[in-house]
This record gives sequence, C-alpha cells and structure tokens, in this order.
Amino acid sequence: MCGIVGYIGERDAKKVLLDGLLRLEYRGYDSAGIALRTENGIEIKKTKGRISDLERIVGDCCTNSMCGIGHTRWATHGEPSQRNSHPHMSADGRVTLVHNGIIENYIQLKLMLESEGVVFKSETDTEVAVNLIAKYYKSDPLEAIYKAMNDIRGSFALAIMFDGSPDELYAVKKDNPLIIGIGNGNHENFIASDIPAILKWTRDYIVLGELEVAKVTRDGIYITDKHGAPVEPRREHVMWNYDAAEKGGYPHFMLKEIFEQPTVLRDTIGPRIKDDGIATFEDEGLTDEILRNTKRTYIAACGSALHSGIIGRTFIERLAGIPAEYEVASEFRYRDPILYPDDLVVIISQSGETADSLAALRLAKAKGLRTVAIVNVVGSSIARAADVALYMNVGPEIAVATTKAFSAQVAMLLILAIQTAKAKGNLTNEKLQELSRELSHLPQLIGELMPLYESTKQLAGHLAQRDHIFFIGRGLDYAACYEGSLKLKEISYIHSEAYAAGELKHGTISLIEPDTPVIAIATQKEIFEKTVSNIKEVKARGAFVVLITGKGMYDANGDSYADYVIEVPECNELLLPSLVVVACQIISYNIAAVMGCDIDKPRNLAKSVTVE
Repeated sequence: MCGIVGYIGERDAKKVLLDGLLRLEYRGYDSAGIALRTENGIEIKKTKGRISDLERIVGDCCTNSMCGIGHTRWATHGEPSQRNSHPHMSADGRVTLVHNGIIENYIQLKLMLESEGVVFKSETDTEVAVNLIAKYYKSDPLEAIYKAMNDIRGSFALAIMFDGSPDELYAVKKDNPLIIGIGNGNHENFIASDIPAILKWTRDYIVLGELEVAKVTRDGIYITDKHGAPVEPRREHVMWNYDAAEKGGYPHFMLKEIFEQPTVLRDTIGPRIKDDGIATFEDEGLTDEILRNTKRTYIAACGSALHSGIIGRTFIERLAGIPAEYEVASEFRYRDPILYPDDLVVIISQSGETADSLAALRLAKAKGLRTVAIVNVVGSSIARAADVALYMNVGPEIAVATTKAFSAQVAMLLILAIQTAKAKGNLTNEKLQELSRELSHLPQLIGELMPLYESTKQLAGHLAQRDHIFFIGRGLDYAACYEGSLKLKEISYIHSEAYAAGELKHGTISLIEPDTPVIAIATQKEIFEKTVSNIKEVKARGAFVVLITGKGMYDANGDSYADYVIEVPECNELLLPSLVVVACQIISYNIAAVMGCDIDKPRNLAKSVTVE
C-alpha cells in the first residue's frame, strides 16, 4: 500500500526522493517523509499530510545530500501523524528505514525489545523492525537483516540505511513489491515500490525476489538470497515512457485514463487476434490443450478486478459451456474451497501485487491446480508465481480508481472465453471469428461514448446533491452494476449500492423515496421487459431514474419511465457491459468533479493493496 523510494548517486537526493514520492502518492497519502545522509549524519524530515506538505517542511535543507530514502504512507498501525510517519530511526540512532507491509508479530517483538531497554516513540509496527535490525547490527548490515528476517512474521518491503555504511543502501522484501532501478552507468541507482517513481531517470530495473537482499551503491547492485548466496538478477525494461505517467493536460489522471481506453484496448485486443481471425492467448503460454482439459474455471480477485471476473464468468459459461465461479480472493482460501485437479484458477490484479489475490494463487498452486494471471505489471509477484502470465499492457494507471485496467480485464476474459470455446469445440470457427471481429470493434464503440463527458455534466450536478444512489440491472447488466456503483462511491463518497433488479421487491425497495436516484441498466434484449417492470416499480415510488440502455430500445413516446436516458451503441450483447461501465465511469467522474472531490486520491484508499 505505502510507497518507498531510495536514491544513491550524484544528484540532489532530496529532489529525486520528493519527485519519486509524488509519483507514488497513489499508493498512500496519509503522511510522508524522507531521510537524507548529510555531513552531520542522517537527517529526517516527515509530516502528516501529502507530499506537498512534506516539500514545505523540507524547504532548502540538505541540498548537498546525494543519498536517502523516502516514504508515503497508507496508515495501518497507528493513526496518520508526524510521529507515526516514516522514516523511522532506531533508538540508538544506527539504523533508519522505511517500510511497506504489516509485521504480524510486532507486539511480541516489541515486548522483547522493551525488556531490553528500547524506548518506542510511535505506534507503528515499523519501529519494531528498525529496532530489531539495530539489535542485530554489529558491523555487518547483511547479517543484521538476515537475523531480523528470521524473527519477523508478516509482509515487508524495506529500504534501509546504516550509519556505519555511508555509501550503501539496502533493500529486502517479502510479499510486497520492491524494485531496484538501474542507473545505466551514471553512477547512481534507485529503490522503489513501483516504476513511476524512477521513470524520470531510468527505464531499466530489477524486480527483487522473495527474501532477497540488495546492497545498492552508486556503481553497483549486489543481490543475495535468504541464505546469503549471490543471485544473478534479471534485468527488465519498461516500454512506456515518462510522458505516459503525466496528466497530459487533463485535470485528473482518472479522466486521462478514461479517454485512453480506446487506445489501450486496441493494444490489448489487436495482437491477440491471429491469422485465422480468432482471439487467443496461445502464443503466451495458455495453450488450447490446457483449456481443452479444463473442467471448471475459478476467477479470484478483489475490488474492480473481481467485478471484471463476475462479467467474465458469464462469458466462459455461455461460450465455453463449462462451469465458472468468481471468488472474493480474501475469502477464497479461508472457506476451504473444494478444488479438483482439472480446475483452472484465474487471478486478476492490475498491480500483480494484491496480497489477498497472491494468497489465493498460492493456495491453488499448493493444491496442484494450474494458474493463470491477468496482470498489468511485468515481473510482478502474481505474474511470476502463476503458471501463465497474461499482460494487459495498458501502461501506467495512476488514478486510484481503475478505469482502463478494468476495461482491459474484461476484454482479456472475453478472449479467454473465446479460446476456451475453441479448445472445447463448443462453437464453430465462423462463430469464433465473428465474436473476435466484434471484440476488435470494442475500442471504436468505447470511443463513441466519450462525448458523454460533456453531455452528462448537468446530470452530474443533479445527482451530486443526493446522499444515496442505487444501481439495478439483470444478468450482465447486474454484473456491470457492481463496478458502476463502486466507481461512484469510491471517488464521490456518495453511498451507492448495486442490486439485481428482481431482488428490489424483497426488501430494498423500502429505501426508495421521492427523488431517490436509481441508475437502471437495461441493455440485454431477452430480459429487457422484465427489467423495465422493475424500473417502473421504483418509478412508481418517486425515484429519479437514469436509464442506460441500448440504442433504440427505449421508446420515449410510449410508456415513459425514465427521467434521463443514455444510449450505448448497438453491438454484441457480450460487449455491452464494457460500454455500460465506461458510461458509469464518466458519470461518476463528473459527479465527483462537481463536488470538488480529490478524484485521483480518494480518502482512505490506495492503488496497490499489498496488505491483507
């Protein structure tokens, strides 16, 4: 969740760290701080609040420092405050570090350290880690880190400075992302939680492996495993550039990423439609043979990725003719699921670092099941752990509320369903080619929705005045409701719920009163009339109905039951949830903009959820 950055080289470390933290602020923004190595030792500046608050506190200090570490926090242990913010220094002043993760046994460790005379200043588990390393630090930093790792139970990514090693930074990770940026001969190297933090200076990096420790100097990177044996690192190169992580003239990253969806979907879909005209992941390691032998598919994910899985379940069942289930990743392993050898487990995560999804993947692998990861970040933990990694390649998604990654996930799941149907012989080649061709038109169809940004601003002004908004639909429309509702609540803070339209009368309709907004989704022709009946039920009780439907499906001259109508383009009904969700993204963005919300950094949220 938190963001870590470290630098050693010949530049002004303060500027590098502050710039890197600003680009990691989507990972947490309760507090922030930096530690800089100076002629007088390590100097720490930290504060509650955003990076802009930290910049004011730092001011003109430490301009000669060329080594340091920084942190932007999403609070877990201890309220957001100056004393709980990172970096933390050991009580004896010999070790300073920043931490992303949760130390599960910190209370036992804290009691042990207190019995030895350590006085703690914060409420954090991180201060336990820094004092534990200091306890073991005699003269060898690596030895101290290895011993502390053996005592710590939980997850961590650490960037560490030792007072006796002024020309070195250290990094170690377990279950949380950490990369080492390669300075490419410029007498500098970097540590970061994610690529955007270092993209201004390098596009080459190393993904630190589990329980690996990196010693980082100006001129070298030395990595050892948990036994102290040298590790030959694998160098990665990010394809997108620094400009891709900038707003490009848009007021918010979220709006930029909404408008990027036609382009990124072309990049996601196009290369996967092969010479025979059928979409497939065959070239990426997911072979027809694997899918032919699959009897059931599990989709495990969290948040918006889970919602894409709810839509994807219908794709697989309708096209491939095999059972498919979606699972909340945080519940998957705790309910002791009944799994069979021929099950395929699909894990979806934009960052590839979602802790609960990674745990679900590990459970599946422990039971001997084949696993597939749908991720965006190359070399991420989930991608490396899965049997097959399928990359969305949508570039950096900076806004906390996902847009383009969600749309790519849905498209990837439709490709999976098409290929599974082919492998099972469930559809003719002609039908598979038709579906693939229609999927290739999805970017154009989404592009046709972009004028909604201007046309729904007045609607947004009306909805922004309401405390509660309900989303209703049936079938795939109901699946789209989940994401539409989440997008609204996470960036506008308006209470919102998604309901199956047919379930309203079983209790929830009691909440409908005059002018209660109901966003009704009705795009599926076979069940359109049934959904309309449910819409009329809320309309009869005074609801303000926003109808999202297919082109030409609503007869305004007949029985009027909608106060505002949004039509999405005609297309294959399997593509309609993608169009509906984009419309909901735009409406939610406009509502949040009217309300003056911090759209890219909603309160209490972070982009990459790396703790359970």
